[in-house]
Amino acid sequence: MRTLSLRHAGVLALAVGAVVGLTACSGGAGGGSAVPVPGSSATAGETGTRVALSYAGGIIVLDGETLEVVGDVDSEEFTRLNPAGDGRHVMVTTSAGFQVLDAGTAEDAPVLTDLVFPAEKAGHVVVHGGKTVLYADGTSDTTVFDTDALLASADELPPTETIPGVEAHHGVSIVLEDGSFVTTVGNADGRTGIVVKDPSGATIAESADCPGVHGEGTAQDEVVVFGCENGALIFDDGEITKLDAPDQPYGRTGNLFVSETSPLVIGDYKDDRDAEGYLLNRVALIDTAAKTQTVVDMPDGAEYTFRDLARGPGDLGYILASDGAIHVFDPEAGAFTDAFPVIDPWEGPVEWQDPHPAIKVSGDIAYVTEPAKNAVHAVDLTSGRVLTSAELEVTPNEIALTR
Repeated sequence: MRTLSLRHAGVLALAVGAVVGLTACSGGAGGGSAVPVPGSSATAGETGTRVALSYAGGIIVLDGETLEVVGDVDSEEFTRLNPAGDGRHVMVTTSAGFQVLDAGTAEDAPVLTDLVFPAEKAGHVVVHGGKTVLYADGTSDTTVFDTDALLASADELPPTETIPGVEAHHGVSIVLEDGSFVTTVGNADGRTGIVVKDPSGATIAESADCPGVHGEGTAQDEVVVFGCENGALIFDDGEITKLDAPDQPYGRTGNLFVSETSPLVIGDYKDDRDAEGYLLNRVALIDTAAKTQTVVDMPDGAEYTFRDLARGPGDLGYILASDGAIHVFDPEAGAFTDAFPVIDPWEGPVEWQDPHPAIKVSGDIAYVTEPAKNAVHAVDLTSGRVLTSAELEVTPNEIALTR
């Protein structure tokens, strides 16, 4: 651990009953019926969630309670989806930039609007502290706007601030509540670390000790974490601390899953640079208070990809594994404590963009995709019960929730 001083400058899938496809809304290729579990004590409707699912050439929007398709829109062949943070909109990464999907309401149907935040190679979307932050990989420019302002901008983009980049790379930025700006550093040859600037633009901390820097997360007390190919960086109280991965010289964490009420962060973890495929069998555990990083093995026969980790009730981790079960991980204990089957066992994708199971959480409810069956499931994480399942007329790929 090094501290850098402050510087200036299956099995339950569809088991609740037969599932019959519905005609798609808007004349598109979506559609599905939902099968609620009789007598279930919790429903996804309590979250008011809309579920956006990309498929080849389009996006369908589901009602979070019934999983019925309420909208189907055309889009590009492959798009990535991220919540805009305002409870209604989703950012769709297209060739033009970040296009705004309005997921609709009980009165308004979903629509892929004409509103586009221009970006060359649209990349990461970060929502934090009332700001939505968009990163353009092709320029390393960062676009920032007030998250709630998008709700008030029916026919035009909200006011934005653009923070120019320096050298283009696949990166990410975040704006903290005090106005500090944290962004990755890199170029066409690779990514090396992060830099922190105060609201005036002056550099207050920086580190070039994070090869392959990727992803970010904000834990309790607004401590920011970035993954590296050999550990992680933590920015806390004006200082950057480097954590070394247990495996050296290569122990990569690329995606981080946080809770703002916990100092503990979980992340994906890869210890073999030359390993084929995208399935992983170890999990990174970062303690932002103690400034430590450990690694925990997955249960036997359980592997996952970057799409299969989430945080949920009790600040626990929930990992959708290749054995078809959601495995419950307790960061406090550093151990897996439970598992419940949800879908059939599955194999890893050939390419990361290929459809494969994914999990997203809203409140106590996990939404799980099962591309092999063109299905999606709502799971009560407090009981492990599948509440609702729907069969679709398309193969789901990316998933995003409005809240």
